[in-house]
Amino acid sequence: MTFRPLVDAFGRVHTDLRISVTDRCNLRCSYCMPLETTFKPREELLTFEEIARVVAVAAGRGIRTIRLTGGEPLVRRDLSALVRLVTSIDGITEVALTTNGLLLAEQAGDLRAAGLSRINCSLDSLHEEGFTRIARRPGLANVLAGLEAAKRVGFESIRINAVSMRGLTEAEIVPLARFCRQEGFHLRFIEFMPLDAEESWSADRVLSGAEVRRILEREIGPLVAEKPVDPGQPAVDYRWVDGGRVGFINPVTRPFCDRCDRLRLTADGQFRNCLFSTTEWDVRGLLRHGGSDASLAAMMDQCVAAKHAAHGIESPTFARPARAMYQIGG
Repeated sequence: MTFRPLVDAFGRVHTDLRISVTDRCNLRCSYCMPLETTFKPREELLTFEEIARVVAVAAGRGIRTIRLTGGEPLVRRDLSALVRLVTSIDGITEVALTTNGLLLAEQAGDLRAAGLSRINCSLDSLHEEGFTRIARRPGLANVLAGLEAAKRVGFESIRINAVSMRGLTEAEIVPLARFCRQEGFHLRFIEFMPLDAEESWSADRVLSGAEVRRILEREIGPLVAEKPVDPGQPAVDYRWVDGGRVGFINPVTRPFCDRCDRLRLTADGQFRNCLFSTTEWDVRGLLRHGGSDASLAAMMDQCVAAKHAAHGIESPTFARPARAMYQIGG
């Protein structure tokens, strides 16, 4: 069979697949989830074997990196078994995990042994009061213990993701930066996006990456831009001369849609070509009704072909997706 990469109408080659394994979470972060919600029944979630089949077909079309997300992926039982399945697939070069870290201390060793390449941990505050205010549940000590365990078992690439929200997170910026410099973590600040379940997002609540950078340079020191290692990466990375890296993911003020190289698979088995897509492709239905691998590859083609040039947050005609972040996959 002739290899055909997944290329959209704008020439973007897709090499990254974000896979949500659950919509459940043990926190209720205000920028993501409502305080009260109903989760998908377990039988509606893709099995590990179904996910592995999707990855195998995707790898044959040029997907090389996998990110496991949620919800909170570590609440999915035996996640290391999925990591082991996916890392064994020919063509996959990296399997990473995005987690809130609450259950990381007890699972870090198994994940490392299964072949997990990298960990991205969400952490918005280093103070219990601030952590609980944003996450709307306690758990800071668990997250810090999880990060320490990840270092101890040998994870060398650990990123910290912090969401920036005006009026809420300004006081957290410098402490997080100093902590990550001390611990050797790669910190990334992410602008607040219109994907919160309670629909409280507004443009004036976005604390821009440029503003965060100015605070860091004023309080810690000048930042020097780094050359991107991956042309498809969403972050613009900087380094302090005396050590430490920080990145800015600015989907609202500086969209990076022109270099987007990713597709998404929701926990209930729907392909999406953008976080802000209003259309989905039913992978689960195809898998559970005898669909062939060729049909699955054709569905990927359809999804990629329908991808827009940009998400259009800044447009007056922008329409929020029906699903919130935890239902899509971060």
